[in-house]
Amino acid sequence: MKINFQKLQIAMANKAYSAKELSDKCGVSQVTITRITKGIQDARPQTIGKIAKALNVPVTDIIEN
Repeated sequence: MKINFQKLQIAMANKAYSAKELSDKCGVSQVTITRITKGIQDARPQTIGKIAKALNVPVTDIIEN
């Protein structure tokens, strides 16, 4: 699975979360969140699940189709 960075940023904006806030909510390091949102690092399925849960969206809302 590959995260769609634009969809992720939209979901973060809907919650008004910064990378730090998302990190705190999902238990993934802020460095990892920042790298994922900038497209520097791919996310593991487990990490994608944690992010989606913290944003209260289905995984399908933040991954590439």
